[in-house]
Amino acid sequence: MNWPEGVGRIVLDTVGSTSEEARVRAGNGPVWVLACHQTAARGRRGRPWSMPEGNFAASLAWHPTGSPAEHGLRSFTASLALAEALEAFGVTGLTLKWPNDVLRHGGKLAGILLESPAPGLLVLGIGVNLAAAPEAVEAGALSPAALDGSIAPEALLDVLAPAFAAREAQLVRDGFGPIREDWLARAGGLGGPVTARLMTREVRGTFADVDEVGHLVLDTPQGRQHLPAGDVFFGG
Repeated sequence: MNWPEGVGRIVLDTVGSTSEEARVRAGNGPVWVLACHQTAARGRRGRPWSMPEGNFAASLAWHPTGSPAEHGLRSFTASLALAEALEAFGVTGLTLKWPNDVLRHGGKLAGILLESPAPGLLVLGIGVNLAAAPEAVEAGALSPAALDGSIAPEALLDVLAPAFAAREAQLVRDGFGPIREDWLARAGGLGGPVTARLMTREVRGTFADVDEVGHLVLDTPQGRQHLPAGDVFFGG
């Protein structure tokens, strides 16, 4: 696959955070930043993100089209592109977990973080356990999964960047509908019981769908609910 035209590619040994580094360097256009080591990596809601040796950490910063609400749909394009890139290396057993994880055989292989540090600027951070799973596991969360270290981080970046560019172009051209269908075809836990933890409450129900704006749709005893954000845990 050819590297996307007009997109920068920066590989560094050590940074605090690839997302912060990409943000700083985004003034000259879209840019991917890959680092071999991170000293201040973070996940969703400010959680720390552990990065054992040999794992993948990269971020893309760019100014996408559309509204801020539409920017959030990039978690779907990113997870699809990442799954496709990993499958190009022969990785099997992948599913997608709403809103931003890639699973392998039910364990968390990769996480995706979307941030908008300035108006119109979007930063997409991706971490993949290419060589080792982190030791710390959040209570109630999925067990981590890891590959065997045979995929080099730079090699993954060179496949991921064009895969994401293709999905980004599809989203801009065709809207969310085709992306949504492809994502649902890979969705983990669809049709089964889940618990969604929101900021102030929990919602339990059956994972029924993802709607046309990317919200999680649960069938609950109180009726169908559309949830714009939250942490999802499989099982009742």
